[in-house]
Amino acid sequence: MSTTVDARPASSLAGSLLPLLAAVAVVFLITGVALPALPLHVHQRLGFGTFVVGLVAGAQFTASLVSRIWAGLYSDTRGAKRAVIAGLIMATAAGLLYLSSLLVIATPVLSVAILILGRAVLGGAESFIITGAQSWGLAVANSGSAGKVISWMGTAMYVALAVGAPLGTMLFGRYGFAAIGLATTIVPIATLALVLPLRGVEPKPQAKRPFAAVAKAVWLPGLALSFGSLGFGAMTSFAILLFVDRGWQPAWASFTAFALAFIMARLVLGHLADRIGGAKVALVFVLVEAVGQCLIWAAPSAWLGFVGAVLTGFGFSLVYPALGLEAVRRAPPESRGLAMGVYTAFLDVSMGILSPLLGLIGSIAGLGAVFLSSFILLLCTVPLAVWLLIHPISPNRQGENHD
Repeated sequence: MSTTVDARPASSLAGSLLPLLAAVAVVFLITGVALPALPLHVHQRLGFGTFVVGLVAGAQFTASLVSRIWAGLYSDTRGAKRAVIAGLIMATAAGLLYLSSLLVIATPVLSVAILILGRAVLGGAESFIITGAQSWGLAVANSGSAGKVISWMGTAMYVALAVGAPLGTMLFGRYGFAAIGLATTIVPIATLALVLPLRGVEPKPQAKRPFAAVAKAVWLPGLALSFGSLGFGAMTSFAILLFVDRGWQPAWASFTAFALAFIMARLVLGHLADRIGGAKVALVFVLVEAVGQCLIWAAPSAWLGFVGAVLTGFGFSLVYPALGLEAVRRAPPESRGLAMGVYTAFLDVSMGILSPLLGLIGSIAGLGAVFLSSFILLLCTVPLAVWLLIHPISPNRQGENHD
């Protein structure tokens, strides 16, 4: 990847990336569509309890985490376009598995087993699409707009999730789980029509860069991401419960306020990491996120709780792209896909390990303790961001490892 600044206008860059953003949006749209439907289908139609509901929901996360590295290696060696296409095909296969599970609904154990397999395939699809699209977008845009590319990809993800949940509620309410399966099957096929005509980016010749070398270059921004994502985990899992518990209505507006602040910050300030540096942006915005979590914990009234939700969304908005820019600049150019796969895996770790830890704390000490704990753990990002800030990577030394 060239280290020259991408001088193209933002509109030109956005036009080049639009099909890739669509591919990213698709996988998270069909993920969001299933979020409200799966628990109801598994519990009410198949008759299973919350443990099995958790297994079905968690299968996608587990598969995403396991397949991140494979997706990154595939993107680097076979090409980012092939990775995105493979992911879209896998997403269609997941939809077919959803539909297949309905054919054996009279045997609930078999039906839920097929559902779990479908969720796992969708998790693999997510890894291939997001890793391939990020690697492809970074190559198209050049490193001068790396932060902007990562920011726009993330915006596509969260907008799709936000749209998918109410859409899934409507589809499931009117047509049942079959509509979810059909949407998951058809939408990725339609997206292939956008991606197939695009000119791919040839993978760079592979130097002998072992996985350990790439992981060494990326682990510090990734560890910072694990802590820096906890505000997102707390908001998605526990905010509505806390607002209901405290009588702050409408409780659903807490996540809406978070999401709107997140999206607006991404749209208006997505270029900031490219302009002033990823570590500096991460440091400032994670502090804003932490203040938001602390305010939710300490708020004596609803309006301050909603302000805390807004600050959390605004702060978290640029943590992922800012630290992602640091990861990209520290990784060897021929291993960008692997680097982004490793980096994004730290987000999976945060959602799959640290967020449940917050839930355990909440079950012992109350829901307020979730947000106090999130505030404290978010501050762990600060020394990591400071280290990245005082140990920058100059353009002519990108990809080198530093201790």
